[in-house]
Amino acid sequence: MKAQIRSLKQRYERDGFVSGVRIVDTATAGAHREAMENAESVIGPLHYRSKVHTILRSPMTLATLPAVLDIVEAMIGPDILLYNATYIVKEANTASHVSWHQDLTYWGLSHDDQVTMWLALSPATRESGCMRMVAGSHVSGRQHHEVTQDSSNVLLQGQTVRGVNEGNSVYCALQPGEASFHHGWTLHASMPNHSSDRRIGLNVQYFAPHVQQTKQQIDSALLVRGEDRYQHFEPDLPAQSDLDPAALVRQKELEERYVSIAGNAQAHDQRG
Repeated sequence: MKAQIRSLKQRYERDGFVSGVRIVDTATAGAHREAMENAESVIGPLHYRSKVHTILRSPMTLATLPAVLDIVEAMIGPDILLYNATYIVKEANTASHVSWHQDLTYWGLSHDDQVTMWLALSPATRESGCMRMVAGSHVSGRQHHEVTQDSSNVLLQGQTVRGVNEGNSVYCALQPGEASFHHGWTLHASMPNHSSDRRIGLNVQYFAPHVQQTKQQIDSALLVRGEDRYQHFEPDLPAQSDLDPAALVRQKELEERYVSIAGNAQAHDQRG
């Protein structure tokens, strides 16, 4: 296992991402999909709902699996904050897509000691619009993004990097229970879902505790491994049960805060 993690770290440092990492088996992934869709039957679509680990136990469980945190630790160190967990859903046979972008552009984080896991709960194939990554693009730092008005773009502001050489991109197809991990400066995108099934992924963002929020005075995160010697973030409360009414009220507040941060088009430079 240690040799595998060393290999993943080397590939991550070289390419800015790793893909096809088996996290849970197919049956377990199916059970977590069922839990997610059961929650949707109660409160409506969960696509892009922020901080779902504070209202549902399933994403909290997946985000904190030892196998996941071992990989994250290899990439950003032994002290790990979970910043956000959200489901990203492309409905079957829809035009929803994600333009070329870098995650860190609008988050307002002071450093780039950050990694995102994208865990498939349904097949993520070329047909269903799996992610594409540009290998090595993370080493160039932040690139210029344009805010666009594209209703089919899944991103909050349709933020887009123009002129990407798509011939250098790699398709990151995933089967249920497999994950990719990518750096916040890695250029990535995805195409529409032309399949007959929903493309469902759990997207989880982690960073090291020395990272600070530069856009607002207050932000929140959850310590999931190691120690937080900096206390830059208010602590999120992990879900103890599903859809607790008080947790739902708190999650709505947290989502409004997240949108106010990520929706501010004034990007900040990141150090690190």
